[in-house]
Amino acid sequence: MLTVQVQPTFSEEEAERELESVGLTVVNKLRFAENLYEVRATASDALAASVDLHDNDHFVFAEPSLIEHVPGRFRPSGARYAQQWQWRNTGTGGGTPDADVHIESAWDRTFGTGMRVAVIDNGFDTEHPDLAPGLDPLSGFFDDAGGAAFVRGTSGMPDNDHGTFCAGMVGARHNNGAGGTGAAPECSLMLLACLKDQVGTQTTLARAVAYAAVPSTEVPGSAPDGGADILVSSLGPNGADWDLTSTLDLALEFAATNGRQGKGLAIFWAASNGKNVDVTKDEVVSHPDVIAVVRSNNQDREDNAARGSEVELIAPGVKVFSTKSGGGYGTSTGTSFAAPCAAGCAALALSVNPHLKRDQLREVMHESADKVGGPEVQYDAAGHNDDYGFGRVNASRAVALADGMTP
Repeated sequence: MLTVQVQPTFSEEEAERELESVGLTVVNKLRFAENLYEVRATASDALAASVDLHDNDHFVFAEPSLIEHVPGRFRPSGARYAQQWQWRNTGTGGGTPDADVHIESAWDRTFGTGMRVAVIDNGFDTEHPDLAPGLDPLSGFFDDAGGAAFVRGTSGMPDNDHGTFCAGMVGARHNNGAGGTGAAPECSLMLLACLKDQVGTQTTLARAVAYAAVPSTEVPGSAPDGGADILVSSLGPNGADWDLTSTLDLALEFAATNGRQGKGLAIFWAASNGKNVDVTKDEVVSHPDVIAVVRSNNQDREDNAARGSEVELIAPGVKVFSTKSGGGYGTSTGTSFAAPCAAGCAALALSVNPHLKRDQLREVMHESADKVGGPEVQYDAAGHNDDYGFGRVNASRAVALADGMTP
């Protein structure tokens, strides 16, 4: 399989004739960019076909859809806390009091009602008692590793502990007597499963990103206002060595520009775990339309995650407590869980001022963040530090700042 883009100046009919003339068979037309197709080469393998098309001026690009191992970004921890210190840190367990996202005062103002948060992962326990009541009807999954078909709905969706934990960090329900709560416990959870068994192509991931922003890219006829308000994903290899395909690049640009009926979709992504890893080597996380999030511990210190100029936010991600597959609960560690923590807090901020544009929400999250890390941590003139980004997420300040901002 390849993903190719014929020059946008061609009509659809001309583009498809061009594909046929070079021995390519259309498998799927992708709707998040002009003349973008998944194709099969009839006379050669995908790699050879991409080489043959490299100098063909009728094509913008032709790249093989390489199968990748794309795991969730976490490293499991055996320790278990009986409380969610990420929301309210009292200092137990060796923590520093108030080294949390200060969310309780934000909840006095909003629980994220009306916000649709898309979580892209490998799978979810959609019957979990803390998630099932919040499932959005636009949830869905790609039904095989190649991503040949998108299935809207949750019947048959693959289950995955990593995705379940991430979803709980965003929007586990509250006041139901169950194990905990998410950052935005009244948001709508648009759960999107792709890359089943952590194996697949960036084209499948790109389709999930585009669908989150504009569902009609996969389900023609979907309401134009039906996309997500916030998107978060914690997929990607550790070590930060991840090359971005042109197809996923187009999808990220499409979602960031066209999401929320043109106001733009804020895209949060977990940076790599790993000490002294250069975040810029990860071309997905360091994409200009992606908000890269790293993890902090319960003492407001960074904890073994990628670093660099593209890190934007830090949020709790060490031994945090959330939902697990099988209807259970527990603790885990990873940037994977810092990203949905930050995304859920952003959903709270956006809920009080849903007319904000994407860049305004990004500004809110930057300006409201706390400059943590201790006196030895220096932030530059722009308020940035390579390990902490613009600081640790502060939900209360983010909600207050968004509430007073003019769209």
